[in-house]
Amino acid sequence: MNPNNGVRRNRRPGLWAAIAVILVAGLWFGRGLWKSEPEPEYTTTPVERGEVVAKVTATGTLSALVTVQVGSQVSGRIQELRADFNSQVTKGQLIAKIDPRLFLAEVEQQRANVMAAEANLTRARVQAQDARRQAKRADELAPRGLISQSERDTAQATAEAAEASVVSSQAAVAQTRAALNRAQVNLNYTDIVSPTDGVVISRSVDVGQTVAASLQAPVLFTIAQDLSQMQVNTSVAESDVGKLKGGMKASFTVDAYPGERFRGEVRQVRDAATTTQNVVTYDAVLDVTNEELKLKPGMTANVTFVYARRENVLKVPNAALRFRMPSADGQRGNGGSKAAAPGQGPAQGQARPESGTRQAPAGAEAGAANGNGERRQRRQRGGEGASGGPRTVYVLRDGQAQPVEIKTGISDGSYTEVIEGSLKEGDELITDMPSAEDDKPRSGAPGMRMF
Repeated sequence: MNPNNGVRRNRRPGLWAAIAVILVAGLWFGRGLWKSEPEPEYTTTPVERGEVVAKVTATGTLSALVTVQVGSQVSGRIQELRADFNSQVTKGQLIAKIDPRLFLAEVEQQRANVMAAEANLTRARVQAQDARRQAKRADELAPRGLISQSERDTAQATAEAAEASVVSSQAAVAQTRAALNRAQVNLNYTDIVSPTDGVVISRSVDVGQTVAASLQAPVLFTIAQDLSQMQVNTSVAESDVGKLKGGMKASFTVDAYPGERFRGEVRQVRDAATTTQNVVTYDAVLDVTNEELKLKPGMTANVTFVYARRENVLKVPNAALRFRMPSADGQRGNGGSKAAAPGQGPAQGQARPESGTRQAPAGAEAGAANGNGERRQRRQRGGEGASGGPRTVYVLRDGQAQPVEIKTGISDGSYTEVIEGSLKEGDELITDMPSAEDDKPRSGAPGMRMF
């Protein structure tokens, strides 16, 4: 019997126990490594100092200061056109002519009527003069008894009737002269003349076309008075109209010259409102100088009104104002849905809940769920630049997210002015917290057995 066999048998239980301890420790350690999650990662942007320009944008349409529609007072066939599109015209210049033959015939007819009326007036005057002589002779013969009283009265009545006939003939002459004048005016209306100096921007008729002016004057031409001075009629939303006033400078672009910016000045903000699909807008009229005649009527202008400007101020990106740290239930304060980073404690911007108190990360923005808060937040995100209550941003210091309360001023839509607060230039503001779980396998995946 070999004594070494007994020693080996006595050592096996201890060896297996040691192996079991090592396996258990390894599994426990591996489970801890598997369940561990990476430290939270943040997207940051430094606080900068610079210029913030608050502005209102709107769209509008270019037009001439004075646009005249030239029509026809009389009906007829277009005999001649002396102006076309883009023609420069002066006041009183003949630009079209309607066939005048019918109107000439009317003038001749009325002139003949005037001659006939004047002849009748002459005959009435002669008859009246003879009637007056007969009445005078009757007055002389009646006292001597040579004629009866009735004959005297008849002579007097005939004289008075002759005088009335003269007055009637005079009225007939006046009527025929008025008709002649009307016919002459209609004849003159066959000459279409320009009522102002300007440029023809529209022509609606051709030679040989018949125009009818029975109900309303047909439009033949549209003339822009002076294209070197134009205006832009813009539609400004009611939420922005209070920021505009007369004399304010503005700039705009047009699609025809995308790389060029034109300047203008607000002439007036009209009080008349326009409602389209429950959206209320107001017309802000912009005066524009167009000396190079690049701008044309009807162009669409994208107008920018600058109502506030701040230079050399601290500014924060609006993304930092919108960012909210995840709350305890894994939801972000701004409505985002991302899981809370592991190990996120009070030093990273999360206060532990206590009885009767709110959770700190939500800050002043936790009440933004109500209607007024949501509208205010939308205005601030949209760059309206409304200054007011405190805002909360998160600064990354020593690898930890710390909330900082600030008061904001105007905004340009991307950056917002900082009026008050402990921020300083160069501070790293948190704008986002990407989730690391999307790129790593989740614990408890199918086929994986956890201990």
